[in-house]
Amino acid sequence: MKENPHTSAPAPPVPEAVGDATRAALRMLRALRPIIRAVDVSSHRLAGQHNITGPQLDCLLTLRELGPLTSAVLARRLYLSPSTVVGIVDRLEEKGLLQRERDRRDRRQVYLSLTAAGTQLTAQAPTVLQDRLAQALAALPLEERQNLTLALERLALLFQPESLPALTHLPAAAVAPAAAGAQGSSNLTD
Repeated sequence: MKENPHTSAPAPPVPEAVGDATRAALRMLRALRPIIRAVDVSSHRLAGQHNITGPQLDCLLTLRELGPLTSAVLARRLYLSPSTVVGIVDRLEEKGLLQRERDRRDRRQVYLSLTAAGTQLTAQAPTVLQDRLAQALAALPLEERQNLTLALERLALLFQPESLPALTHLPAAAVAPAAAGAQGSSNLTD
């Protein structure tokens, strides 16, 4: 068994029959696990301390940084589906943290912007995870930071809903448990 270069624990073996692309995918998924866990822990902490989830805070921080945006543009910036962003926006609007405003020239366009309470929350919200990542990235050479960022953005694009094959080929029993699990944790993912 090979040693994992990041821990003293042995890395699980990848079967020899597995192709190169599958082997690379397994390595990527394993590398993503601690990142996913850190994001999950951070989101739980935010929810407990500030009554807001990580994705909700990300939405507010993006609006603070870029100013008013449509929900479609916000969805693209956050790498989320438009329907997910609508749910996030609904909850943030209920909390009085953002508002929807129709464009005066094109009434079909609705822009999202922070309220005073939303601006205040973004100024006070903890950024422990972002700060920790920023410190770690600062130790890397600029070119490596840029390459990592581009690679992760490209990987995120591969997981956009329009890039994923439909789940219609799976039996209903295989899809139902995944959907139930997603619903059970929806307060922390949206």
